[in-house]
Amino acid sequence: MTKRVLTEISLPIKSELEEFELLFKNSMKSNVGLVDLIARYIIRQKGKKIRPLLVLLSAKLSGGITQRSYRGAVLVELLHTATLIHDDVVDNADKRRGFWSINAIFKNKVAVLMGDYLLSRGLMIAVGGKDFDFLGVITDAVKRMSEGELLQIQKTRKLDIDEATYFKVISDKTASLLETCCRIGAMSTSENSEYHEAMKIFGESIGMAFQIRDDILDYEGSSKIIGKPVGGDIKEKKITLPLIYSLNQVPRDKANKIKKLIKNNNGKENTREIIEFVRKSGGIDYALKTAHDYSLKAKETLKIFPDSPSKIALEGLVDFVIDRKN
Repeated sequence: MTKRVLTEISLPIKSELEEFELLFKNSMKSNVGLVDLIARYIIRQKGKKIRPLLVLLSAKLSGGITQRSYRGAVLVELLHTATLIHDDVVDNADKRRGFWSINAIFKNKVAVLMGDYLLSRGLMIAVGGKDFDFLGVITDAVKRMSEGELLQIQKTRKLDIDEATYFKVISDKTASLLETCCRIGAMSTSENSEYHEAMKIFGESIGMAFQIRDDILDYEGSSKIIGKPVGGDIKEKKITLPLIYSLNQVPRDKANKIKKLIKNNNGKENTREIIEFVRKSGGIDYALKTAHDYSLKAKETLKIFPDSPSKIALEGLVDFVIDRKN
């Protein structure tokens, strides 16, 4: 279902995405055999490619896809791939999209260096194309992503995250890169500052909705549907919006009891009790409404653009983010 919906959304840029795939594959080539081996393994892992999709749709909406648009799409996908590899090392993860992670096969040292290589390749492509305006945007995103991850780690240790901190974390960790995709797409083809700002807000808003929806999935469905264990965030002691809201709805002693369950989580029974608490306290409904509000904001920002298949596709992508089950 997911692949079919994304295929429909990407129809306005079908041929351009095929061109991107070729450029992305070529961007990772190296004279070092081990690098090429890992690059081929990465290409086999067919992800959703939401980030290049955003770059190219934003570019087409803002004036038309150019060579700069392709370089921007390759740059953000290289950065995204690098961060996924580094995240798997940090999280000690064995799997990624159903495949063994790079660190599981080649060990941490090789994984970290491969992530560094991909990041440097992206920067070199931007420099080679004299896309210096992209560099300011992308380096700010890297800074924010790192700070967001570190802030979450800091707060997870104390289990004291509030709504304001949560929104700061997901804005930096997740939304910053989607914001970057949309800004670079608009910048690649237009000098209209209103278009740049609109796409920046669109990317931020869809990124926030995306992450909140992802956090909701941890409390509903089954692992077979969403592709990860339900309650995974709870086991990792991540306090997300459904839980933050729920803890604020009960007396302090009840909230402290739930926090104690999280801190000393020793099995499925505790996880089930926490999930049930969140459901009964309205945490899921509150988070869904918040995600929906961000989706409306994203669609609102598109109103300054003329109607086009690309505009319809971006509106469809917002709906996909809110409705997705994995």
